[in-house]
Amino acid sequence: MGNLGAYQTMTTLAKKVGGPIKLAILVFGSGVTIGGAAGTYIAGKFSKKNKKKILSVVYEVKESAKSNEGLVFNVNDKFRVLEIDGDVCLIEIIGNDNNPFFVSGDFLSKISEFKK
Repeated sequence: MGNLGAYQTMTTLAKKVGGPIKLAILVFGSGVTIGGAAGTYIAGKFSKKNKKKILSVVYEVKESAKSNEGLVFNVNDKFRVLEIDGDVCLIEIIGNDNNPFFVSGDFLSKISEFKK
């Protein structure tokens, strides 16, 4: 009877917990609990890693100019940089209902105190 292996182990465990149905419920419940905890942990790691950085500094335009994208900036206009990807900045112009806009970071550096 040495070749029963896993079947013998399962039978012994089922007897200890009160039958095969209770054993199946315990195994299933444990899998759900461990899987749920692992899933939550992994999802938390990915969401923290991929969370986009939102910047809240408001900059003021010091020099009137028109960007290559055709966006006109006037002296004293205020904008907030929402996200940066390389030289491209996603900005919100304060008081403009047509936000957001993509503008070059170099351009913003020339017309305001913004530094990449």
